[in-house]
Amino acid sequence: MAAPSKKVFEVFVSKIPWTLAGKEMKEYFGQFGPVKKCLLPFDKDTGFHKGFCWVGFTTEEGLNNALQKDPHTLEGAKLQVQRNRRQFEGPRSSKDSEYD
Repeated sequence: MAAPSKKVFEVFVSKIPWTLAGKEMKEYFGQFGPVKKCLLPFDKDTGFHKGFCWVGFTTEEGLNNALQKDPHTLEGAKLQVQRNRRQFEGPRSSKDSEYD
């Protein structure tokens, strides 16, 4: 028998201005519900983040609240927010790219 699939309450956010950090992203999305994680990958060559992140909520309600708001605007930039359909399975070794 197959293991029950874990519900994923994540959004994929793109078009993030380089001036924003994971802490600000987590604080912003916290208004929609409890944020479990915010993964903002960095480019090793430039030292800047790559302009996208994954935000994981602890509840489906938080996810739905974030998806209902449009537009999401931070520092004058319109963020693109969409539902992430599957668990992010990126590198686990780089702790400086994840903000919990």
